[in-house]
Amino acid sequence: MRFPLLALLAEGPAHGYELKQAIEQRFGSVLPPLNTGQIYTTLSRLERDGLVDDDAVAQNGRPNKRVYRLTDAGRMELRGWVADATPAARMKDDFFMKLVLARAAGIADPLELIDRQRAAYLQALRELDDVTVADEVSALLVEGAALHLEADLKWLDLCEQRMGS
Repeated sequence: MRFPLLALLAEGPAHGYELKQAIEQRFGSVLPPLNTGQIYTTLSRLERDGLVDDDAVAQNGRPNKRVYRLTDAGRMELRGWVADATPAARMKDDFFMKLVLARAAGIADPLELIDRQRAAYLQALRELDDVTVADEVSALLVEGAALHLEADLKWLDLCEQRMGS
């Protein structure tokens, strides 16, 4: 949540609830509902790290609202995030670690683990069919998730071929 909040604050100052709404508007139903507390916790950490500042804005008869804005350090951090490629290789895969270690210790049948994981991936693919895609951004995210799941299913076939014997 750190970098999405910095990116939104690059557009201009905002309070936490506005940031939550902006993320939900941009990504719609393709992301799970955001916890408002997570937004404010992340904003507190960003402030602690010197990446955002906040101002108290008085409201009529209500507690002051905190409006956050990006600092120069926050802009530099954001530029670094945008400039860096996102790691693609998933060399630390929890399922694969489970598969290898359970097989080595003799505590589970690798084929049963693979079948269970395959069922989970297929269920996730079916759930993607139910996602309401309201715009091109949402469609891209859903299509990307489906492609990743399809690749994971092919990888499970490979695991089954090599570890099932």
